[in-house]
Amino acid sequence: MDALELVRLNLLSPMVLGFALGIVAALVKSDVKLPEALHSGLSAYLLLAIGLKGGIELGKAPLGELSGPLIATLAVGLTSPLWCFATLRGLGKLGVADAAAIAAHYGSVSVVTFTACGTFLDAAGVAYEGFMSALVAFLEVPAIIVAIFLARRTTAGTAHWGETLREVVFGKSNLLLLGGVAIGALSGPAAEQVKPFFVDPFRGALTLFLIDMGVLAARRLGDLRATGGFLVAFALLMPLVNGAIGALVGDLAGLSLGGTTVFATMVASASYIAAPVAVRIALPEANPALYLTSSLALTFPFNLTVGIPVYHAIARWLHA
Repeated sequence: MDALELVRLNLLSPMVLGFALGIVAALVKSDVKLPEALHSGLSAYLLLAIGLKGGIELGKAPLGELSGPLIATLAVGLTSPLWCFATLRGLGKLGVADAAAIAAHYGSVSVVTFTACGTFLDAAGVAYEGFMSALVAFLEVPAIIVAIFLARRTTAGTAHWGETLREVVFGKSNLLLLGGVAIGALSGPAAEQVKPFFVDPFRGALTLFLIDMGVLAARRLGDLRATGGFLVAFALLMPLVNGAIGALVGDLAGLSLGGTTVFATMVASASYIAAPVAVRIALPEANPALYLTSSLALTFPFNLTVGIPVYHAIARWLHA
């Protein structure tokens, strides 16, 4: 399958088209929007389903096969906020709080982008390691902690570390992800009992969720007017940089072609669930319009439509 066919496959998937429908709905000022309770419920469902699937595969994976990718995940999670922060401070001239808040989002991971990558690979007939979804939780937390440390390293007395760490580690997204991983790993074959609810309807639920995310992303595009062109360039170029680094690290960690693609996509993505919650508590002085708009309104649709095929192409080149 050539590169153009892969791009077409991704752009015409129900998930991406659902996201596009949400954008159109917002632009024509339609009242299409999920009720808050349904949006929250879908988020919880998707997080738990992803963790459950990863836990089942994690229980099957030999420790020797898992150790390399796990070390690679933690290494990237601890270091990627550093170069994001340096770029935002040096080239973007952003304040410390805003630079750290954005770095937290770009060092962390988007669960929905990760899921879209899996759907893309399934449609393309490319296999990948089942335990990849278990690595999502391990990538999400370290970057947030590192970014907050960067912002508070000179004012540690006002950092409220206890509350921040509690929110990062035990907040809804990570608790559901880690809880799902634990349930899947511990229940083993018995997890088949919940497959009709957590596996079969998953893509339909994701499509519905992405319609709502498209509405939200389109409504935030105007927030970028105050930032000039730098943040737009950062939101579109940094994923490519991070994705290339992720592909190289994933290949060195011994992942398959599909696993390398997934890992690159994880590293290239930007969180808009866990990171905003933690940043809102730890860095209240940071401007939400900057970190939410760049990650959600720009990087998320870029990765969903263009980025994933690019990361797959890089992975194919490394595995050639």
